[in-house]
Amino acid sequence: MVADKSVLVVDDDQEIRELLGEYLGKQGFRVVTAEDGVAMKRELTISEPDLILLDIMLPGEDGFTLCQHVRKTSAVPIIMLTAVSDEMDQIVGLELGADDYIAKPFSPRQLMARIKALLRRVQPTESNQPVNPSLPKAFLFDHWRLDTAAQSLQDTQTQRTYEMTNSDYALLLLFLSRPNEVLDRDTIFFATRGRDAQPSERAVDVQLSRLRQRLGDKGRQQRLIKTVRGNGYLFNADVTYETDN
Repeated sequence: MVADKSVLVVDDDQEIRELLGEYLGKQGFRVVTAEDGVAMKRELTISEPDLILLDIMLPGEDGFTLCQHVRKTSAVPIIMLTAVSDEMDQIVGLELGADDYIAKPFSPRQLMARIKALLRRVQPTESNQPVNPSLPKAFLFDHWRLDTAAQSLQDTQTQRTYEMTNSDYALLLLFLSRPNEVLDRDTIFFATRGRDAQPSERAVDVQLSRLRQRLGDKGRQQRLIKTVRGNGYLFNADVTYETDN
C-alpha cells in the first residue's frame, strides 16, 4: 500500500518537517515538504500527492484556508495537525473537508496508523474498477448517482458532478449499502474514520451535516438521512444499482 505513495508535509516548524520527512521516508513514502501556503501551492502545481499532512498554525494563510483551497479542486486525503486539546480546531477542519486530524504532540507510530487507515479507505478509487468486486458501478437514489469508480456524486436533475472527500464518500457508501437500516454512531464513525481513530461524537455530527448539505437534505424535514432518537441514523431512500453487465 505504501509503495510509490507520496506525502506532502506542510508545517512551518523545520524540525517537524525534517523528522516527518525522515520517518515517512524510512516507511517507504516519497516525501515533499512545505513551510507555508505559498510553498504548498507551488508543490501542488508540480504534482498532486497521495496525502497531505497540514498544520493549522501557519504563517500567512492558515491550515483552514489552505484546506478550503485544496477542496475547491481536489479530494486528496488531508490529515490536519492540531493543538493537543483544541477540539474546535478539529471540528472546523472536518467541516472544511479534512479527512482526519491528529493532535500534537503525536508519536510517529500513531501518525503512521492514521495514514495507513486513511489510504486504505482511498484505495478503491485508484483504478477504473472498484477494488471490492461486489460494489456496483454506481448507486442510484432520489435524483443522485454515486459513481463508485470515480468517487463522484452526480445530480441527475442538473447533471452537475461533485468530487467527494474520502470520508464523505465512505459515509454515503455505508448508507447506500445499508438503506432503511438504523446505524448507530459508532458504526458510522469507524466505517468512515477507521478503527485506529479516536471516537468523537462531534466528528460524526459534522460529517452527517456536511453530507446532508451536499444532498440538499437540510432543515427540520430531512427526507434522506433521518435521525432515530437514541438509536442512530437511517437512510430513507429506494436504492438501485448500475452494473457493467
